Amino acid sequence: MILLDGYSLTLEDVIKVARNYEEVRLSKQGREQIITSRRIVDKILEEERPVYGISTGFGDFSTISISKDERAQLQRNLILSHATGVGDPLSEDVVRAAMLLRANSLAKGYSGIRLETVEMLLAMINKRICPFIPAKGSVGASGDLAPLSHMVLVMLGEGQAYVKGKLIGGAEALQACGLAPSVLSGKEGLALINGTQIMTAVGTIVWHDAVNLMKATDIAAALSVEALKGTRAAFDPRISQVRAHSGQVATTDNMLRLTANSAIIASHIHCRKVQDAYSLRCVPQVHGASKDALRRVEETLTIEINSATDNPLIMPETGEAISGGNFHGQPIALVMDYLKLAIAELGNISERRTNRLLDVHLSELPAFLTAFPGVDSGLMITQYVAAALVSENKVLVHPASADSIPTSANQEDHVSMGTIAARQAREILDNVCNIVAIEMLAAAQGVDFLAPLTPGDGTIKAHQTIRSVIPHLDEDRIPAPDIKNLHDLIASGRLVEAVEATVGLLKIY
Repeated sequence: MILLDGYSLTLEDVIKVARNYEEVRLSKQGREQIITSRRIVDKILEEERPVYGISTGFGDFSTISISKDERAQLQRNLILSHATGVGDPLSEDVVRAAMLLRANSLAKGYSGIRLETVEMLLAMINKRICPFIPAKGSVGASGDLAPLSHMVLVMLGEGQAYVKGKLIGGAEALQACGLAPSVLSGKEGLALINGTQIMTAVGTIVWHDAVNLMKATDIAAALSVEALKGTRAAFDPRISQVRAHSGQVATTDNMLRLTANSAIIASHIHCRKVQDAYSLRCVPQVHGASKDALRRVEETLTIEINSATDNPLIMPETGEAISGGNFHGQPIALVMDYLKLAIAELGNISERRTNRLLDVHLSELPAFLTAFPGVDSGLMITQYVAAALVSENKVLVHPASADSIPTSANQEDHVSMGTIAARQAREILDNVCNIVAIEMLAAAQGVDFLAPLTPGDGTIKAHQTIRSVIPHLDEDRIPAPDIKNLHDLIASGRLVEAVEATVGLLKIY
């Protein structure tokens, strides 16, 4: 069980709830913090002084005073009017992560929400009610207003949600799980939607999957080094010691362990070749830099998942309600754009290794890795697919955070576009997973042609794992299912787990 207090949630906890359906509750501290901040809001609601979002309208309507008897309606109308999302729905893991992150932020005790409203949000998580949240429509400042509004709709018995895989109305979803719709009180609608939880949820999922992908990319590179008869000399630890970036050091260690005891590499140790091409020789430098970027992403996400990001913030020590800008997604937007580039670069260098594996003039292997050139095309067109995905990533990697469009009649005149950056990062990650799958497909085929020589401790396990789901290409067949099966083997973590069981945990930092 995960206990929320607003301060101690980890990225691993988020994954446990999002994907493994771990139960979540408020800690004693979290409950007390919520109750304390709510008392302050209740006091404000009894007064006539203007406080943004409690006794005033929102955005450019912040100058309009709202009477006491209209303040509950104000909160409901906020949710209804802001549920403007478009496009396909966010995946279940992202939605569950966003609900968890919003609850944790509220538990911190700076939002002024009622305890029973937070408990309702947690009940939806634990009962596996998954709101239908369109993926598009957030500009990433004033929080993820549109998508989070679709989340809250279900709490009100509105909107739509998935229950046991079936999309039904919000009221029906609550009833099916024994819950009654919430009625929002003052400040609560704003507290629920004025935050960065959608972009942070997507970012956390991408971070988790990128850890696995970066390990898999090291495995693919090591397998390519074997198939292309590359050298381990470039992975001498002394090279990294004089340029001690942690990602480079980690990758060097991975490459040495993966290729240890390779009969293939030992067979050509005294060949005339002086050094390998960059896509082999510079694996520690390129992969390592992406890992260093991932570390920065991890640091930012860890802070954000334990932050209060709505407005105004209720200060329990003084009873103040202070308007600020913690809802602005700039910290997440920048690291998501950074992560986009870091992941895309893994795809760029992977595709270059695939090209070398298929080019008879570079590989010393059969052309396009087929024993029957001419009659068979072998893996020729798989490189086309990798090239197409690499080029697509070059478009997606354009920084979303470089753009800003004013909203709310120029009251909200600079926005982050962080949610767009996070969604693009997830799309790039999936593209690169396919690119790396294609490299592994080619490298495994190349290793086959070097038999009876065997690869190293880690690469032989990778080769065996690949061959357990994809047979050697004896003659032309449809490659698409092979690419899909390898993609799934990588994305599921099964390939990395199999290799780590042999060589130990692969390093990221």
